[in-house]
Amino acid sequence: MEPALTHEELKLDRHGRVAVLSINRPTRRNALGDDLVAQLRRMFHDLDADDSTGAVVLTGQAPGFCAGSDLKELGAMSLDEMCAHEARTASFCRELGMLRKPVVAAVEGFALGGGFVLAASCDVVVTARSTRWNLPEVEIGWIPPWGIEALVSRVGRSRARQLVWGGTPFQGEDALRLGLADHLADDGAALERAIEVAASYARLPQEAVAATKLYFASHGAPNGESGDVLASHFFKDNCRHATAQATLRKFGVKV
Repeated sequence: MEPALTHEELKLDRHGRVAVLSINRPTRRNALGDDLVAQLRRMFHDLDADDSTGAVVLTGQAPGFCAGSDLKELGAMSLDEMCAHEARTASFCRELGMLRKPVVAAVEGFALGGGFVLAASCDVVVTARSTRWNLPEVEIGWIPPWGIEALVSRVGRSRARQLVWGGTPFQGEDALRLGLADHLADDGAALERAIEVAASYARLPQEAVAATKLYFASHGAPNGESGDVLASHFFKDNCRHATAQATLRKFGVKV
């Protein structure tokens, strides 16, 4: 393994031709702040252009994969600024499908809200058995503002609707059964398994791997951008109603 490169909120390790990106905001439960999303976008594009990288694993430092949007950071924003932030995150997640290199999510601990959808936006998902998966948005007053079409691509429209409505946490075996995850690992072993999976792609002829990925990406979520625009519109409208405003006020959002 080559030496690690560490940024403030993002850590890069290399295992041969596999690059491992770890979200490193443990005190914020690895939530998606604006700076982190910008760092992730830059790093993924750099790795996609790097001939020594054959595949990328995305994971989170303990305590979990990602808790979704950083509500504390959103608390300093107006509603319009919050929607703009979510749109930038949506754009980044859509781009994952159009990169040439396979992206494998290694999910331990939890994948909540935007973290749930971030994982689903990756090409392959490895989940630990006791990972807590949950989409709590509808319960607290709003539709997820992006990524619903990524869920539809993975589990189908009917199941995606139930997941978005649900608000009920489930664990890794259920994620595998639903088609949300592709591989199940013992607790503490999701990253190791994800590196194995990524390495199997990195050993293949890279032009053929890229062509295969881009072919399926063109069919996987063809309505991704328009779906995110529509969801963002509904999200902004939802945020004007009582349940959502009560939630937002807890975090100081200017509603």
